[in-house]
Amino acid sequence: MEREYARTGSSFVVIYGRRRVGKTALINQFIQNKRALYYLATQEPELQNLQSFQGILADFLDNDLLRNARIERWEDLFRELARVCTADRERTVIVIDEFQYLGKANPAYPSIFQRVWDTILKDANVMLILCGSLISLMRDQVLTEDSPLYGRRTAQIRLQQIPFEHYHEFFPGYSMREMVERYAVTGGVPKYIELFEDQPDIYRAITENVLKKDSFLYGEPTFLLQNEVKDIGSYYALMRVIAGGAERPGEIASRFGMKQTSISKYLKTLINLDILARETPVTERNPEKSKRSLYKICDNFIAFWFTFVPPNLSYLETGRVEAVERRIRQNFVDAHVARVYETVCQERLWDLADEVPLPFIPERVGRWWSGSHEIDACAVSNTDRRAIWGECKFWKNPVGENVLRELEEKVASVPEAAHLDNTLAIFSISGFTGRLRDAARNRDDIILIDDSWTA
Repeated sequence: MEREYARTGSSFVVIYGRRRVGKTALINQFIQNKRALYYLATQEPELQNLQSFQGILADFLDNDLLRNARIERWEDLFRELARVCTADRERTVIVIDEFQYLGKANPAYPSIFQRVWDTILKDANVMLILCGSLISLMRDQVLTEDSPLYGRRTAQIRLQQIPFEHYHEFFPGYSMREMVERYAVTGGVPKYIELFEDQPDIYRAITENVLKKDSFLYGEPTFLLQNEVKDIGSYYALMRVIAGGAERPGEIASRFGMKQTSISKYLKTLINLDILARETPVTERNPEKSKRSLYKICDNFIAFWFTFVPPNLSYLETGRVEAVERRIRQNFVDAHVARVYETVCQERLWDLADEVPLPFIPERVGRWWSGSHEIDACAVSNTDRRAIWGECKFWKNPVGENVLRELEEKVASVPEAAHLDNTLAIFSISGFTGRLRDAARNRDDIILIDDSWTA
C-alpha cells in the first residue's frame, strides 16, 4: 500500500476479503498521517449514499456551499474533489469501504464509477482504495472481465486470516497447546481472537462467545452465508454434511441427497468464499485434474461451529448451554482440534524444509492418503527428489516409538516415496518418550518437533 501511495500518478487499489478479517483496521492504520477521505457505504438506496458522501466530502473540503448544494450525480462530487486535489498538488487517499453495497443498490454503479475514474480521478494525483467484504459481489463488480472496472486497478489485496505463526503475539505466556485450542475456534480472524484474549478457560470462552444466544458469534456463519449466497438452506445443509465427516464428493452427494454432478456449483462457490478447500494427495503431479479429491472446511471457526452448534441447536435455543459445553469438553480435541493441529504442522513444513538439515523448497505441502492409510503433514519436491512425511499427535501423553513404526509402514506404502530421499517428522503437543528420542538421535532421517512449550 505504501508502494502504491508513492508511485507516480494516480493508483487504484482493491482490497477485499471476508468480514472481520481486518480490512478496515488495515486501511485506518495506513491512512494515519495522510490526507485521506474515508467513506463507508451502506445498504441504503443509492440516493442516501450519495447524500452521505456529499456530507463527508463537504467536511473534508470544509466547503459550506457544497454541503448545502443539491447534487444528484456522483460525477459532480468527484469532479470537485479532483479539482481541489489537483490544485493543492498534495496526494489524497480516497477510500470507499463496502463498495459492493453501491453496486447492490444500483447495478449500473460500476459503470458510473468507471467514468469517474477514467475521466476525473485517473489524472488527479489520488490513491483510490475500493474495499469490500462480500467476496462474490466484489469479484462481479470490480475484478472479473465482465466488470466495467476491469483492468483499471493498479494493485489488489485479498486479505487473508492471520497465519498461526503470528498467533503467539496475541497470547503471550500461553502454551502451544492452549494456542492451538484457541486457534481451532477463532482461526486467524482478528475480531474473533479479540473475544478470546482475556478468557483463560477455552471452554468458558466458547460458552460466552459462541453458545449463548445473545453472544457475538452464535449466528455468525449463518450471517456470513446469507450475505454471499441466495440458496442458504442448501449451503447450510452441505456444510453440515461436510462437518459431519463426509469428505469425498460421492459421499457428500449421497448424504446431501443430490447427484454428484449437481453439488459442484455449491462446492466451487464455497471454495471461492475461502470457506471450503479441495485437497488431493500431496504426491499428485496434476492436482487440478486429479479425481482423488477431498473437501474440508478450511475456516476454523466455521468448521467448529458446524461441528458443534447445529447438532445441539435444540439445547442451545432452550438455554441448556451447560449441557452443550459438557459435550464439547468431551469431543473438542478428537473431533476438531487434532485436525487443526495437522494444518498448523503443514504450514510449518514450509519453514522446516527450508532449514538445515533439509535445504530444499517444497513444491507441494499437504496430506497423503490411500485406502485406510493417511499421513498428516507432508512436503514433496520432485525436482530435488526429496520429501518429508510427518505425523501430528495432539495427545495428552508423550509420543513413543510405536508412532515412528507406524509412520515407517505408511511411508513404505507410498509408491512415489521409493524414488525420493525421505525424512520422517513427528510433531507432538506433549513431547516424546526417552526411547523415541534415543532412536531419533541415532538416525539422520528423523526429526522430532516438540510442541510441549509455553511462549
